[in-house]
Amino acid sequence: MTATAEDLLAEARAVLDRVEPAAAEELRQAGALVVDIRPIANRAAEGEIPGAVPVERIVLEWRLDPHGEFRLPGLTADRPVIIVCNEGYASSLAARDAQRLGLRRATDLVGGFRGWQAAGLPVVPGGTPAVP
Repeated sequence: MTATAEDLLAEARAVLDRVEPAAAEELRQAGALVVDIRPIANRAAEGEIPGAVPVERIVLEWRLDPHGEFRLPGLTADRPVIIVCNEGYASSLAARDAQRLGLRRATDLVGGFRGWQAAGLPVVPGGTPAVP
């Protein structure tokens, strides 16, 4: 049987403890790693979450493998990771994949970056190049 994109999204969200923007800000302040998977054009136009690490979706699994040689600096299996996209859809799929890699505390941001911005949380000018 073939799954739809909506099926995959529902399956991913069933295993995530998704965070609302205010809770994500608290986690960020406490040292959670925020990973922004939005394209550079969106980051440049809309801004970025302070301290977020931009990672292109095409290399995300390599950067989020806590045991891989290409993992992000400071990444451990126990560190909270919040994945952010535009509106909180692609990030759910990515967070589920991050959990499969062993990041048991990986999740995503409800509403994505736009939900964060609408909540009045801090935003800095964007366009930071993605981690290669």
